[in-house]
Amino acid sequence: MARETMQYDVVIVGAGPSGLSTAIKLKQLEPKLNICILEKGAEVGAHILSGNVLETRALDELLPKWKEEGAPVKTKVTKEKFLFLGKKSSLSWPTWLLPAVQKNHNNYIVSLANLCRWLAEQAEKLGVEIFPGFPASEVLFNEDGSVKGVATLDMGLDKEGNKKDGYQEGMELHAKVTVFSEGCRGHLGKQLIKKFNLDEGKNPQQYGIGLKEIWEVSEEQHQEGLVMHTAGWPLDSKTYGGSFIYHAENKQIFLGYVIGLDYQNPHLSPFDEFQRFKTHKAIRKMFEGGKRISFGARALIEGGIQSLPKMYMPGALLVGCDAGTLNMPKIKGTHTAMKSGMIAAETIVEHIKRKRKLSLYEELFKKSWVYKELHAARNVKPSFSWGLLLGIIFTGIDQILFRGKLPFTLKHKHADHEALKPASKMPKIEYPKPDGKLTFDKTSSVYLTGTNHTENQPVHLQLKNKYLPIQYTLKEYDEPAQRYCPVGVYEIQKNEFVINSQNCIHCKTCDIKEPSQNINWVAPEGGGGPKYGNM
Repeated sequence: MARETMQYDVVIVGAGPSGLSTAIKLKQLEPKLNICILEKGAEVGAHILSGNVLETRALDELLPKWKEEGAPVKTKVTKEKFLFLGKKSSLSWPTWLLPAVQKNHNNYIVSLANLCRWLAEQAEKLGVEIFPGFPASEVLFNEDGSVKGVATLDMGLDKEGNKKDGYQEGMELHAKVTVFSEGCRGHLGKQLIKKFNLDEGKNPQQYGIGLKEIWEVSEEQHQEGLVMHTAGWPLDSKTYGGSFIYHAENKQIFLGYVIGLDYQNPHLSPFDEFQRFKTHKAIRKMFEGGKRISFGARALIEGGIQSLPKMYMPGALLVGCDAGTLNMPKIKGTHTAMKSGMIAAETIVEHIKRKRKLSLYEELFKKSWVYKELHAARNVKPSFSWGLLLGIIFTGIDQILFRGKLPFTLKHKHADHEALKPASKMPKIEYPKPDGKLTFDKTSSVYLTGTNHTENQPVHLQLKNKYLPIQYTLKEYDEPAQRYCPVGVYEIQKNEFVINSQNCIHCKTCDIKEPSQNINWVAPEGGGGPKYGNM
């Protein structure tokens, strides 16, 4: 039996900053277009997690009156700090010596989840239809191979795929153009990149995992508008990473840690490195006596311009972090994602009204400020493969002296999952037990995410080979899924590989870091996953 079908001019997959910006710009340019957005979260913003210090350049272009219209963008950056941490010491780096890309004085500390909720309101005022709780699970194709649209997930299946009471069949949404804006490591975007060879001739993509907590602290500990970053301890000099500490409004601090997923030691646990970081004497004094009220984690895309795939294909476009537009040295991807969506909208209008090819998207992208920005940032991330010290020195030369205009482009030599070394050749790492006041375990942390998945549904963390974790990955790498997952989804129990999929917060780290690429993340039943509030 054929599934029910809905026809639109444009279907957008994902209600993040790039997808919402695409929709708003489309309606501004051509109000008569029929547009819908599918969002897998229970509400817009439920799955959005970011630092976030916002550069408003794209927002200024898209909605120039955002201040008057009540955008949740209020806390301006007033002060900056940068610390290098040793195990028991810290060195404050003068901010005037930081590259311009790492300075934030015209930026704002925001909750990206709340900004997306506000952008969704603006889109709906313009007539965009938004469907939260409906994950796109399948790309549909026309007979000529072009993208036809997407299908939503069947709801109400048990673990074996049998229909339960209340079963609801998925729908097909057909469009003249489909826009994929799923965020980092989008599961449909990943399939399209492979199917259309969009990454041919490109460097392997690079990723990090970002972990974040929100703390309520005393007035004495709080400096609204302060932006602080650190590098160094507890990571070794070969592991890329660092922290962010953003003093937001209402005596809240957004505290986070980012670790490059090209780390080598399979014994490393990003979650536990984050917890250990908080025990440094320069850090703990900011949070002692405070209260942790939120936790979350999400992979972020770091490859830059040399890893950016071709972003168009017959019938569809990739925008934002589904493609990889994050500016790594800025540690910012919101403004670039929004701009990519706006350029996509301009392309789509030209395509529908004047029959211009979707390849126009890359022509316009390469003429934009976002391309110039990413091109200037291209050499920073690969330079850290030489180690922390050399990476910092090179970045200073590249960004301060040459302003990103060196006459060469460094390459990413391997994918992140290829970087792991055998467990027997790497030192074990002993992490201190959490004290429940400053440092915490994964169980209490996943509780704060509000994560929930309907019981007895198909497992959305799929193993290509169910025997591989025990027969190979455990022996060779001490099964690193036990550690790289920030919420304990994967465990070894009585020599069995256990997947606690109900705990999954959709960070996508397993899909990226599993050394044999044996884990495939697909969308679970609609509305499942975290329910982030102020993240």
